[in-house]
Amino acid sequence: MKIKISLEELRKYLEIEPAEFPKYTAPIINLANQYAQGTRPKIVGQMSELIQEFTGRTLQEWEQWYLVQKPDAIRVATEKIMEMLQNFEDTLNSIDKGLVEQWVRDLVVVKTFIGLRFQEAILKKGAEIKGTSFRLAGPEEESKGIDGYIGDLPVSIKPYTYEVKAALSERIAVKIIYYRKLKDGLEVDFGEILEEI
Repeated sequence: MKIKISLEELRKYLEIEPAEFPKYTAPIINLANQYAQGTRPKIVGQMSELIQEFTGRTLQEWEQWYLVQKPDAIRVATEKIMEMLQNFEDTLNSIDKGLVEQWVRDLVVVKTFIGLRFQEAILKKGAEIKGTSFRLAGPEEESKGIDGYIGDLPVSIKPYTYEVKAALSERIAVKIIYYRKLKDGLEVDFGEILEEI
């Protein structure tokens, strides 16, 4: 039987007062910290190792022990996060309705289109590499696991996660092009189609 223990319950069981932050502040500080990297191990220490070295039992003992080990960590992390929050404030002051509308358009229209049509871009790139033509598959070809053709070669386009699935019921009898979505584009493995050159 699996049981979830909420953060509130953990605090209660460990006799720690709940943290109270004004609305929206905790996620904003967290985001600033992600950018500033204020609580990375090089600043605050490798917490999983430090907690193993700690021999006390209470939160107060932990805090005292930690501050002896890393006396400047809280101050340095706070300064890094505050600097990033200042950057956020400067940026927020430059955001107007037009910029928000541009962002929404890019997300809803452009990125949706790219997300739905990236297979065509992969086929075009593969055709470019092989110096040939490409085409998307028709409905009957798609039912056979074919996403398109590079020259006369039928191909299927699958995410990298497809490759690592151990027990796949689907068997595709064509060359597979694997891709991985990245923050700034796609990583595509044309290895199987390049073998056909």
